[in-house]
Amino acid sequence: MFLSSYEKLRTKILNERTILSMTHLGARAFDSIGGEVVQSTAFILESSHHLEYQGQYLRLIDGNSETEKAQALKKAIKNPNCGCFYRASASDFKKIPGCAIAYWVSDRVRDSFIQGILIRDMADVSEGIKTGNNEKFLRFWYEVSGEKRYNNDPTKEVNKKWFLYHKGGDSRRWYGNIEFVIDWENDGYRIKNSSNSGLQGKKNYFNSGITWSKISSTYFGVRYLPENILFDSGSPSVFVKDPSLLKPLLGFLSSKVTTLILGATNPTLNFQVGNISSLPYLAITNIETANTVINKIISITKYDWNSYETSCNFTNLTLLSDPKKEKLTTYPLPTLLAETYNKLHQHWQEMISEMQKLEEENNRIFIEAYGLQDELTPDVLPKEITLTCNPHYRYNRDKHQEELENLLLADTIKEFISYSVGCMFGRYSLNKKGLILANQGETLQDYLIKVKSEQSEMGSNDKRESQTENNLYFLPTETNVIPILDGDWFSDDITEQFRQFLRVTFGYENYQDNLNFIEEAINKDIQKYFLKDFYHDHVKRYKKRPIYWLFSSPKGTFNALIYLHRYRPNTVSIVLNKYLREFRTKLQARLETLKQIEISSSASKTEKTKALRETEQIKKMLRELEDYEQETLYPLAVEKKEIDLDDGVKVNYKQFGKALKKVTGLS
Repeated sequence: MFLSSYEKLRTKILNERTILSMTHLGARAFDSIGGEVVQSTAFILESSHHLEYQGQYLRLIDGNSETEKAQALKKAIKNPNCGCFYRASASDFKKIPGCAIAYWVSDRVRDSFIQGILIRDMADVSEGIKTGNNEKFLRFWYEVSGEKRYNNDPTKEVNKKWFLYHKGGDSRRWYGNIEFVIDWENDGYRIKNSSNSGLQGKKNYFNSGITWSKISSTYFGVRYLPENILFDSGSPSVFVKDPSLLKPLLGFLSSKVTTLILGATNPTLNFQVGNISSLPYLAITNIETANTVINKIISITKYDWNSYETSCNFTNLTLLSDPKKEKLTTYPLPTLLAETYNKLHQHWQEMISEMQKLEEENNRIFIEAYGLQDELTPDVLPKEITLTCNPHYRYNRDKHQEELENLLLADTIKEFISYSVGCMFGRYSLNKKGLILANQGETLQDYLIKVKSEQSEMGSNDKRESQTENNLYFLPTETNVIPILDGDWFSDDITEQFRQFLRVTFGYENYQDNLNFIEEAINKDIQKYFLKDFYHDHVKRYKKRPIYWLFSSPKGTFNALIYLHRYRPNTVSIVLNKYLREFRTKLQARLETLKQIEISSSASKTEKTKALRETEQIKKMLRELEDYEQETLYPLAVEKKEIDLDDGVKVNYKQFGKALKKVTGLS
């Protein structure tokens, strides 16, 4: 009825036969065939051709079983006014590109194909690059070294290897899903000379346009494609010939009108180039209003996308900044963390409300242009607003409001924790926006130079660095190693560093209240969170391509986090000598203390029993750590392994074997 692969068959039937009647059963018409894939229809053809004959059509696509379909059919036969009966002719179907048997659509929808301009006549519509080997040529942007990734104009970035790449992605509308980079060094030389690669839409590479995910799990949603970004075969794109029509066309493709028309021409979740290029665009009279609406929508959705650290344009955490001010935040903040969150939450609600109004205005513009006021309303539901700060979109839409709000609070606090770890490693700084250390092998000295104040006095490097260090809110680790242990074994343990970060950002006076708020939000003691959940959350946030790696003994007695981009061949030696062996020494000292308690005449029986129990536990820990050192960590430290960030996390992570925490699909 709709698939392009059967267009010739439909055309032949409409030209040579007459459809007298059809019962459209849709999915699950037979209990023996489940799922949405198999769709069924029953029809009667007359061998002669009558172009204007109004066939009878019965729409019974609802219902999830044979019994429900049968009951619906009987009900429709008894009551012709049930809303399931339609009439349409071959002449009606021929108005629609591909001759889709869309019997239920109105004359206004059909006529729009005659009155409007098909998108293929006003724009180039095509799939993009097919690399032939994604594992070789694609990376998430945060896997590679920042100095090898282009940041602006590709014509000026001649020495760069990695270029931003739109690959499709989750169901998100208007802006976003810019997550990947592609090896386009020397104008894509390696890909162009690779077998099985394909370069479609070449003349529009790096141009601004409109893109979408070819295969969606929910609905059709387009996004603005900024210039200087390449696009994938799984992310087909539209490039208008008249630039003034880019934003209005984006508005049309994001409107309810497009959803209605696509429901007739392609009622699937697979949106091919042909489906979109054959949509009819009607000129709108209020184009200035449309441009204003679309520009505001893009601004809001862009701000939302860039508010999270997995965006390549992330600059600083929204929880720590005033969205209405560009100026760098001064610390400590004058409010409680709870008050700061409430203020941010209010700002999010205002964003969501504004988006709802703007999207409804966009719908209204195109509903009126197509004359579909009797068929569509401009209303937009909260769950349809695809902002990450919108819990109705971000989480399961069947959850209650209170549960959604609790999830949003917990994730916001976890993002604060993640950002703090980034500051511990020098990836971010409270003194400067954006990425700081993101190049391979960078050190604390690189960090100090990058965050130095523009007002610093000129002089020797040592003098400038000393001045900068004195003015820093929070100093990153020099070793690129942060221990995560159960107990207060190291002064630079991640839990203690986080506590200090919290004091710096929100003040010493309210420290305990703020810590209580955090632990209540994540429903866990902060040390337990770092021990049990942090790395899992990090791996999930970075889609199984973590930038922080966890060295972990088999039973988790010893854990130490490193930052991939600061890795050097001596990093494993630092983990071994400064932390693992030092931890073993401290455990041995604790054993000696326990032995003294066991033989002490002044110790009570309870104290001795407790000491004996702890002694056995520490002995097991020491055996585990000794095996981990001898069999795993020491050989790696001696090897002084080199890595290349260009190879990506998947390749590099495997090189460290059992030294690192196991990650399914990565280790």
